[in-house]
Amino acid sequence: MRTTLMALAATTALAAPAVAQDMNIVETAVSAGNFTTLVAAVEAAGLVETLSGEGPFTVFAPTDEAFAALPEGTVESLLLPENRDQLVSILTYHVVPGAVMSTDLTDDMMAATVEGSDIMIDLDSGVMVNDATVIAADIEASNGVIHVIDAVIMPPM
Repeated sequence: MRTTLMALAATTALAAPAVAQDMNIVETAVSAGNFTTLVAAVEAAGLVETLSGEGPFTVFAPTDEAFAALPEGTVESLLLPENRDQLVSILTYHVVPGAVMSTDLTDDMMAATVEGSDIMIDLDSGVMVNDATVIAADIEASNGVIHVIDAVIMPPM
């Protein structure tokens, strides 16, 4: 039930198509209110300037609930300065260069991330990015697009 409510809240918060177009990706995430952990992680990783830059970028943005589903202590550990490289790797695995709209996706599509590894897009039962479900799509920002996902995806080790 909680997952359904969070998905509904994420969809509702980002449902207006043109609302975010005056804001960049980071500003859009901040204004949505359900990406506080993601924004804190982007700040800790030193990626605010990059994701506020020209782009375009496509960000598969995990909600606060997605981060909360990680094993206890994971987020706190990743936010420590000594784990910055690992945090950058995880966050950049959620970013694809260019503006990729949902209409650009094809089943079993592989997309290269900024981190360097590929993610897999599966359209068989909804839109999946690796093991995460897209719960809101095509939120346009001035420098790209955000697709809200319900899980944190991890780069291959």
